[in-house]
Amino acid sequence: MIRMELGKNSYNIEIERGHLAKAGELLNLNRKVMIITDEGVPSTYAETIAQQCKKAYIKVVSQGEQSKSLRTAEEILTEMLEAQFSRKDCVVAVGGGVVGDLGGFVASLYMRGVDFYNVPTTVLSQVDSSIGGKTAVNLAGIKNIIGAFYQPKAVLIDPDTLNSLPERQIVNGLFEAIKMGATSDKELFDLFLNDDWKKHLDLIIEKALLVKKHVVEQDEKESHLRKILNYGHTIGHGFESAAHGRYLHGECVALGMLYMSSEEVQEQLCEIYEKLGFELPEFYTFDLEEVKEAITHDKKANGQSCSIVYVSEIGHGSIEEWSMDEVLDRLECNEDEEYIW
Repeated sequence: MIRMELGKNSYNIEIERGHLAKAGELLNLNRKVMIITDEGVPSTYAETIAQQCKKAYIKVVSQGEQSKSLRTAEEILTEMLEAQFSRKDCVVAVGGGVVGDLGGFVASLYMRGVDFYNVPTTVLSQVDSSIGGKTAVNLAGIKNIIGAFYQPKAVLIDPDTLNSLPERQIVNGLFEAIKMGATSDKELFDLFLNDDWKKHLDLIIEKALLVKKHVVEQDEKESHLRKILNYGHTIGHGFESAAHGRYLHGECVALGMLYMSSEEVQEQLCEIYEKLGFELPEFYTFDLEEVKEAITHDKKANGQSCSIVYVSEIGHGSIEEWSMDEVLDRLECNEDEEYIW
């Protein structure tokens, strides 16, 4: 168990194999519970939670970023209203980052806020997005532009749920753990560089969460230090918007990290990517103008400047203010190179 210390917003992060079946002991489910999941998550996960609730409602949304919308949020809120949910009832998200973001967003809105529990079932959500309280939906093609900081009451992580994932999805989540190691924990990074990650998955999840816990406890609302968690995301979100579903979030972050690293770090990242079986996409598979357009609308941008994270040495990320032109210039290829790396 890891304790997130945030004063009145503190909560436990329960990590153990088999925890899904113990949800009723670890979470307060003795009330009405709106369980939000998606079509890509094995139905048995939500059903296992539902069996431990006093009164459960299961909402299955479409798989993918399209479900992170105001329309989907309104559907769920309407169903909660029709089922006469009160302020004493709660929302449980069972799934990956999309479901977690959506569930937390809905919980933050209903009656100005009801209890929220996150039960992440993907590597990406278990190592990163399930903790920290960021909730959001997308709008007009811009990722996470509508949202709120709303901490869960608890997070329940059962690594056994990862057994149902294809390897691409597992690797997709590992890129976020690599991000944590590159900026803040050389030992975590070296697990990928010098060892077999498959032997250490539980340890990787724990070490990644400890990095994020340390950062969030010092900067809950992202006034400065928490921006370190955005390594690879500014340009990565641009690639993700231009990919139109062809590449996953973690894969686009992996590309974004390369653009914000020294040559030495780029080489180490590429070595890890090769070990993970991630083939870097051809540069021309993205519409560069579309990538740039998405970057200029990024939440981290402020007029003509943007907060970026640059890693010159593993374990030591720095938060810097770059002009938007400097950020966009990283995308430009010269005549002899197709990649910055």
